[in-house]
Amino acid sequence: MAKFYRLNENIQAPKLRVIGNNNEVLGILDKAEALKKAKEQELDLIEIAPQADPPVARIVDFQKFRYEESKKDKGSKKGGEGGLKELWLSPRIDEHDLKVRLRRTEEFLKKGYKVKLTVKFKGREMAHQDLGFKVLKEALSELGEGVGVDRDPKMEGRKLSMIVGKSKHSLPKEGKGGKNEQTENKQINTKENKDNIQG
Repeated sequence: MAKFYRLNENIQAPKLRVIGNNNEVLGILDKAEALKKAKEQELDLIEIAPQADPPVARIVDFQKFRYEESKKDKGSKKGGEGGLKELWLSPRIDEHDLKVRLRRTEEFLKKGYKVKLTVKFKGREMAHQDLGFKVLKEALSELGEGVGVDRDPKMEGRKLSMIVGKSKHSLPKEGKGGKNEQTENKQINTKENKDNIQG
């Protein structure tokens, strides 16, 4: 079933947490400023996590985005069990525990798994969702250039998650300009494995 996404001027939220075309986190921007950045690149602004606070939007070519989503849905239907592992994090995870989770992530990636990194918010932590995005950004940076984002960070209730996998493309370096070198989203071709590791 096709998902509905608010696009460009149809986005209602006045402020958005924006992810750039190269999966870089641009921070919290006014809707007008986010739209301006998208138009400057001749791309679209898509609201991908409306339930987050503030909602999360991504700057990307909408037609390409829909094509990738379609491939992902088809891949999920064809896949078998065991292709996706999930690791749980907390928004205030300490450096040692994060490194332990990332070592596990690297082990799963070497075995050919995709890994879903999930930050779970408890109680008042929901008021500090920025900490969750910061943890995922740090995790992605630590995993290095051989790892790409398969699914952008997405809020689901009290959980913020993104999916990573081995990539033939290097991750974008924060702060570098130049041509867009979009890491193409590889599609998940398996169902989620329930063998979660609690954090």
